[in-house]
Amino acid sequence: MTGSAKKDANGGTTVGANGGATVGANGDEKYPGEWIHRFHPTDDSEFRIVCFPHAGGAASYFYALSEALAPGLDVLTVQYPGRQDRRAEGCVENFAQLADLTYAALRRADDGRPTVFFGHSMGSILAFEVARRYQDDTGAPPAWLLASGYPAPSRLRGGTVHRRDEAGLIEELRSVGGTDPVYLENKHLRTAILEAVRGDYTAIETHPRVTGVRLDCPLTMLLGDDDPHTTVAEAEAWRDHTTGAFALRVFEGGHFYLDEYGEDVAGIISDTVRDLSAAREAAR
Repeated sequence: MTGSAKKDANGGTTVGANGGATVGANGDEKYPGEWIHRFHPTDDSEFRIVCFPHAGGAASYFYALSEALAPGLDVLTVQYPGRQDRRAEGCVENFAQLADLTYAALRRADDGRPTVFFGHSMGSILAFEVARRYQDDTGAPPAWLLASGYPAPSRLRGGTVHRRDEAGLIEELRSVGGTDPVYLENKHLRTAILEAVRGDYTAIETHPRVTGVRLDCPLTMLLGDDDPHTTVAEAEAWRDHTTGAFALRVFEGGHFYLDEYGEDVAGIISDTVRDLSAAREAAR
């Protein structure tokens, strides 16, 4: 790994001075730098991967995945408002608005290469909603959608975690994992974490279920078998949201199973892109 990285206060990694780049800072105006981070830019790769973090998470959560996929794939990670370099903006607590803003940012970053979406937890629903906007507006969804660790849009549970007091939010973070407990012991870091968590949970828990919407692209669902947020049946329901092929992959572990199985997840993404590339070649 170039530079240094450690777990950050938003459940991701803090990248060292030589550990990557925020796109947009290099004068390339097509990339809205506040929204999209690229830690290992690869402009000549055939495909791009767009990663959508979990509730309370940050773009840097996907640093390790980006590193694992480089240099063969160009990985873009979405940075939501209200955390890390965007903390001063506050969270977007309306999920449809967050999807609209994310979609607009990604449209500005389009460069003609086919793109695969990968979202974890809340990020899987945001990936679906952004893909839906691509399909409605351009007639073309992403080349593939990989969802992880969350019920299908038609099976959303709602919830009241966003209404809990500080102790209740901390209890939620400890139950799902993904946040280093040391950050919860620091008053200032804890405040930053809980602000992002409350804002994101407000957005996703008040987002209505979506039925009858199918994406015209293949869909893969990844799940930890001990995930308190998602049952196998709720994961299987993602099948109802694609007109293409569907696959379900179940791992041992909880909501953040991918912390342990990062190499396997990178392998699934690489295999997906390999299949897409072969199909494109055969169609030529």
